[in-house]
Amino acid sequence: MLSTFFKAKPIIDESSKEWIFDTFSWCMQQLDGEFFQKNSELILPNNSFYPGNSSSVDEMANTIFSNTLKYTGMTSWPLNLVSSDHFVQKPIPQLFFQSRLRGENAKISTKVNTQGNGQATSNLSYKVEGEAVMPSLDLELKLDTNIDIAFHSSQLNQPQDMIAYFVQIQAGILVNQYDALAASVSAPSGKEALPQTIDLVACFMGFGVIFANTAYQFKGGCGSCNNRNLNRQAALPELETVYALALFCVIKGIEVKQVKKELKSHLYKPYRQAFKEITLYLAQTTNPAHALLSESIS
Repeated sequence: MLSTFFKAKPIIDESSKEWIFDTFSWCMQQLDGEFFQKNSELILPNNSFYPGNSSSVDEMANTIFSNTLKYTGMTSWPLNLVSSDHFVQKPIPQLFFQSRLRGENAKISTKVNTQGNGQATSNLSYKVEGEAVMPSLDLELKLDTNIDIAFHSSQLNQPQDMIAYFVQIQAGILVNQYDALAASVSAPSGKEALPQTIDLVACFMGFGVIFANTAYQFKGGCGSCNNRNLNRQAALPELETVYALALFCVIKGIEVKQVKKELKSHLYKPYRQAFKEITLYLAQTTNPAHALLSESIS
């Protein structure tokens, strides 16, 4: 009885754990596991990963964007940052990959994806300051092979949310483009869980600390401390995001203490518990897809 009483309560339910492991395994197999193993690192919201000063808003935004592209492995993708004041909606092109998906050596070609009726298609939308931004289907606009991502200067007031916003869009583009090319190998739970999958892909890319920190934002207070419109639009709940962060760190061999300084204080205890749970599970699992994750442990 006493052993049951003192047993730690699970951080998340079993079905959520199963989905996280399944989706991480899918990411490893389908979203360039080689880049994950050789290049991905735990990205922290500090000057080591986002260094330097800028003389203008545009320069600062572009510096953050460029660094983020490097860490997601999407520097070869035709992604372009545009101020919301100059953003023009346009169709998103279909990308074709001649080799790997991510990394500096990725070879990518583009064309505008159209349906049989001649209309451009896109299933990607996102928000800037709480307002939806979706590429237009008006083919009278100039067809461009670049994929523009809008930002607002006020987003720089909450840089961690801005980084998460960039990553969320990049992960969304990655998943949507991959899905268009390989629909037969769709992510676990399919399109029903697409927003949650995108958030988990961001953790797979190494941004779990930033996504855990921005998964929940306090809604009270005077209003001057936090602008709700600038908050990231989270799909994966806070504790599930912490669990995904812990899985990334276990696989990459990152010590628990490396996360403590940068993670919100109330998340550190569940993170530490998740880390222990995952370490034990991966050492014992007989699930072949999950066992692949343990083989990747650094």
